[in-house]
Amino acid sequence: MALTQPVPYSGNGVRRAGGHAALVDDLDEQARVVVRRDGVDPQRDAGAVRRIAAEVVRAHDERSLTGRVVPVADPEAMVGEIVARIAGFGPLQALLEDPEVEEIWINDPSRVFVARRGRHELTNLVLTAAQVTELVERMLKSSGQFFPR
Repeated sequence: MALTQPVPYSGNGVRRAGGHAALVDDLDEQARVVVRRDGVDPQRDAGAVRRIAAEVVRAHDERSLTGRVVPVADPEAMVGEIVARIAGFGPLQALLEDPEVEEIWINDPSRVFVARRGRHELTNLVLTAAQVTELVERMLKSSGQFFPR
């Protein structure tokens, strides 16, 4: 899928402070704009989300040749991170895909635990309250339930 016109995003195509996190946020927002524009349901069509994310990352890397934006160090990892944010469970996705992780629980946004081989571990993952709410809503939606506000 080719982007027919530039997609607006918070970075406006120029270098800015914030490093990797800011770059992921910018590319994530660009991909979300296309997902919404094209009417893609991320939970039902992760393949379409992956194609959109790959195109957004590719377009960004082409712009990086001009020196206006930083290149993506690992395009495939960036695509995976964007897909996890949009169609998966965001910051928890890597833990969910780890075959050694038996259980995940969140006691507080700054205290995310996993069980591996029967042992409990505090992860280095720190979430925001908004991320926890979004994760709960996404998990409930996949089971046909909702989160009352």
